[in-house]
Amino acid sequence: MTEHPAADSAMDQALDWLIRLDCASPEERLAFEQWLAATPANAQAFAQASAVWNGAAVNQAAQQLQTVAVRSWRARLRPFFKPMAAAAVILVGVFSFTNVPLRLEADHLTVVGERQRLQLDDGSRVLLNTNTAFSSHIDPVRREARLYQGEAFFQVAGNRQQPLELQAGPVRASMRDTDFAVRLLDGVAQVQVQRGNIDLLSEDDAHVRLSAGDSIRVGPKGFGQRQHLDAQKDLAWVQGRLVFENCPLSQVLDELRRYYPGWIVNTNEQLAKVEVTGNYRLENPLDVVRSLAHITSASLHEYPALVILN
Repeated sequence: MTEHPAADSAMDQALDWLIRLDCASPEERLAFEQWLAATPANAQAFAQASAVWNGAAVNQAAQQLQTVAVRSWRARLRPFFKPMAAAAVILVGVFSFTNVPLRLEADHLTVVGERQRLQLDDGSRVLLNTNTAFSSHIDPVRREARLYQGEAFFQVAGNRQQPLELQAGPVRASMRDTDFAVRLLDGVAQVQVQRGNIDLLSEDDAHVRLSAGDSIRVGPKGFGQRQHLDAQKDLAWVQGRLVFENCPLSQVLDELRRYYPGWIVNTNEQLAKVEVTGNYRLENPLDVVRSLAHITSASLHEYPALVILN
């Protein structure tokens, strides 16, 4: 049997990166991009590993775990994560524990690139964006909801005496008869009000009231500065679009990564600074990347579940 030590080494390193990138620092992400661009073998190995790990077989296995309430598995399985990843790659995705904690807690969970429309028991309507986890509890006494991660647009019914109470990371929101969006990424929440008013309470008990056209970020250190909401741009995702105006390509790619079920990597630091203006549909984020590569004259290399710009 012919041995391929270089390919084996690249795959081993690819599995290491697949694990580390789940909670990587900016320095680690830079190191990853340098490793990825070092040789074609690295890119091919990472494409193979990520394609299997993010594939349909893995998703199906994770969905089946929703009925098994074993929250202690995450701690038990951590030492075996890499061997499991290796086995999944070798066996073409036999098993996975992706998003198990959220699947056990949330009533509704969208995968990357998916949107889902809900109607709550009080008549309120919710649109869940990509990679979002959400739950709610509505009864005659209380209306409560929780956003665990991701992004959602709410059209809150105003036919109840009690307000809807929403917990989203570091902020608790209270509202009646209101249209608004909440994004919760990396422990920071952003609340954007399209219609009506919302009362916000941070973890340090600071209070802010937002009105239509207001937007604010809330993190571990409390509230940021109140900003003006540009609904045509900031809420374009509700209509299935992404709108950018003089936005650095690095930020555009960060947003596209939320919708692409794979990896989008830029290895050109100068390219990251190029400002982009455009209005794009969300159905196929890969087509958007191709369009961006064309208008910025970047070279594009496509692999299964991996796209590299340089």
